[in-house]
Parts: sequence; structure tokens; C-alpha cells
Amino acid sequence: MTQQRRVSVVLFEGFELLDVFGPVELLSGAPDLFAIEYLAPQAGPVRSSQGIEVLAPAGYDDAAQADIILIPGGPGTRVLVGQDRFLRWLADFGGSAQIVTSVCTGAAVLAAAGLLDGYRATSNKRAFRWVMTQGSEVEWVPEARWVEDRNRWTSSGVAAGMDMTAALIRRLSGSEVATALAAAAELDLHDDPAWDPFARLHGLV
Repeated sequence: MTQQRRVSVVLFEGFELLDVFGPVELLSGAPDLFAIEYLAPQAGPVRSSQGIEVLAPAGYDDAAQADIILIPGGPGTRVLVGQDRFLRWLADFGGSAQIVTSVCTGAAVLAAAGLLDGYRATSNKRAFRWVMTQGSEVEWVPEARWVEDRNRWTSSGVAAGMDMTAALIRRLSGSEVATALAAAAELDLHDDPAWDPFARLHGLV
């Protein structure tokens, strides 16, 4: 029997919608494999950077242990990297997870919490120089669609999160499952983690 994994999505004021619901679109297509939980500072509505609110059933302090955590990006990450209480919680919560993932500037939050120290990682290329300031012990990879380093998975900006998620599903559940979920979403995947025209666009290479 295939193991069902709990995926905890950490929401905060000013998160980027597609960073969350791009990956969730794929993961939710296999409910027998992935159970998705939304977390917020407190149970209740949390507003995205696009103004749409998502109702989170649990607050950070009430979160059950996660198998996989997902940290999205968005303008709100600029605030989170300075919130010591949140970073301490994330360091503990993420440290007990089997797999830690981020999309876009969510990598800055992981870095600020110390969860990327000693790991290779990438992030949104337009914000890459700022993200790098959040983790001096991180080996930042400027040209990558996503980076997998042991149990840390980080992706470039926004839409790149879907490619990373498909690769993660492929790693955990096989190519057949990942291909079927992408096909259901009519998603034309980039399978090469090194494919990254945006690094050059933003002068990083």
C-alpha cells in the first residue's frame, strides 16, 4: 500500500496564489497519496497578495507534524524574514518534516529560519539578489528551474513551482503518476531542472 503523505502549506499575509495553488493543483489530483493541510498564523482567513482570502483550518501552533511542507513566496516574505517568533516556529516545524519545499521567494524564508544552511537552493530570479541576503550558509544556484538537494526542494519563480512539484511527485510516486497528474492539468512540463532563461534575463549569469 502506498503511503499517504501530509503536505502542510504555510500561508501568511501577502502570499502568492500560484505559488500555492499551482503545486496544490497537482498534489490534490492524488488524494490517496497526498493529504493537504493549510496553516496560517491563526485558524481563519489569510489574504493573498492578489487580495483573495483563503480559509485556513489550523494555526501554526496547532499544526500536526508534516511529511512535506511548502513555503510559498509573495510580497509577504519580506515581512516574514524579520519575524523571529515565526522563524523559530518554522525552524522547529520544518526540521521535523521529511521534505521541505519552497516556491519563489519562499526560499528566503527557509534560509532566514536556517533550514537551507549547508544546502543548494534557488529562488525567483527577479528577487534573487535579495533572497541571497537571507542565507550566507546557503549555496545559492542562480541558474535553475528548481534545485533538489537531499530533502530540500526549492524552485524559481511562481510557475516553476509546478515543475518542481511534478518532479517531486515523480521522485516519490513514480513517473506514471506525475505524468498523469500533469496531463489532467494540461500542463506542459519542463523536466530539466537546469532550464532557466530567466536567470539570464535578470543578469544572474
